[in-house]
Amino acid sequence: MTFERHHIHILRQRLDEPPTFMVVIAGPRQIGKSTMVRQVLAGRPASFVAVDQPLPELVDPFTGSWVDAGLSTQIIPGAQPTAEWLVNQWTQARTKARVLPEGQQYVLAIDEIQKIPRWSEVVKGLWDADRAEALAMHVILLGSSPWLMQKGLTESLAGRYEPIRMTHWSYSEMQSAFDFSLDEYFYFGGYPGSAGLIRDEQRWREYVRGALIHPNIEKDILQMTRVDKPALLKTLFELGCAYSGQIISYTKLQGQLQDAGNTVTLAHYLDLLSQAGLLTGLSKYAIQKHRQRASSPKLNALNTALISAQGGYSFADARNDRTYWGRLVESAVGAHLCNSVPDGCLVQYWRESPDEVDFVLSNGRKLVALEVKSGTGFATPKGLKIFTEKFSTARPLIVGEGGIPLAEFMSRPVEDWLD
Repeated sequence: MTFERHHIHILRQRLDEPPTFMVVIAGPRQIGKSTMVRQVLAGRPASFVAVDQPLPELVDPFTGSWVDAGLSTQIIPGAQPTAEWLVNQWTQARTKARVLPEGQQYVLAIDEIQKIPRWSEVVKGLWDADRAEALAMHVILLGSSPWLMQKGLTESLAGRYEPIRMTHWSYSEMQSAFDFSLDEYFYFGGYPGSAGLIRDEQRWREYVRGALIHPNIEKDILQMTRVDKPALLKTLFELGCAYSGQIISYTKLQGQLQDAGNTVTLAHYLDLLSQAGLLTGLSKYAIQKHRQRASSPKLNALNTALISAQGGYSFADARNDRTYWGRLVESAVGAHLCNSVPDGCLVQYWRESPDEVDFVLSNGRKLVALEVKSGTGFATPKGLKIFTEKFSTARPLIVGEGGIPLAEFMSRPVEDWLD
């Protein structure tokens, strides 16, 4: 049986309704966006087209002969996506939608939409024309460059779409779909495409580096947005994964990097990596907003596979090194929080030397302080006690030894701990 992520139920529900809004599905690479859409489209009158390398019009990809323009929907390497290609795909879908029996709705799904120049302007015109005609056709837009998707959506398509935001696979998903143990999830992370390779760790590492990390940086960041120092961005990502779970000032980061640029550049590159679903920098919890913005970031990889694939530890070695394993577990907890946090809730940290709290959740009404303990010894963390004395409304939580079991915490969404 094919595994279905929970987002699929939301998508099915929206496609069963009249096409009032477009559906936008965005998230990091290789987390199952296209697979989910294909699962939902099975058995429905629909077209799924990928922007990657569309075929020049009128050419049959197998024979090279000329064909009816209305039938050409194939793709070949080397061609560039254009607005004209997008209009052609949309027009073909319209034709099919108009001949459906009354009560049926057609679905047009377009993958990697952000690769088409001026895509949002073109989509706006086509969608508005469909709504004026009351055409029974749903439109699904997919993309793996969140900042470009968001730019187009806010500039041209405000009020015309509903988002479905997908993130990395959780522990419960990897356990259900691939029988991952908790320790395997901590080390190998939440990429479904690499799950079948974990018994051959070298092959697994090569896959993560070549099929996940490289395309994320080279295609989704460097080719799709302006980066003046690409080598710096790549090195920042590698260094950030090595320091995941640690608080590091931008000044210290500059000292670790060659051609480091200024702190504004580093902060911008870290933001790009965060939006791509790779690496984020958590800010310090503080009442004053300016203190949050000025704080040193706590680096956290958004999928622990990114740490393990670049580190020098095998699975067995990682588990045997308590210090390294502790950082990996803390990074996994941080990634889980960042990936499942609801809208309006912040994931931060707190530190007033020498006291520190690993993670702080706040949504304006509630405040939760979390300390992660992966070792076998237990003692109430001093930082947690100091924080709750300073912020009397805070709810303290210990995750791991002496508190909420790690398996339970990793299996539940952030909302559960805010209640």
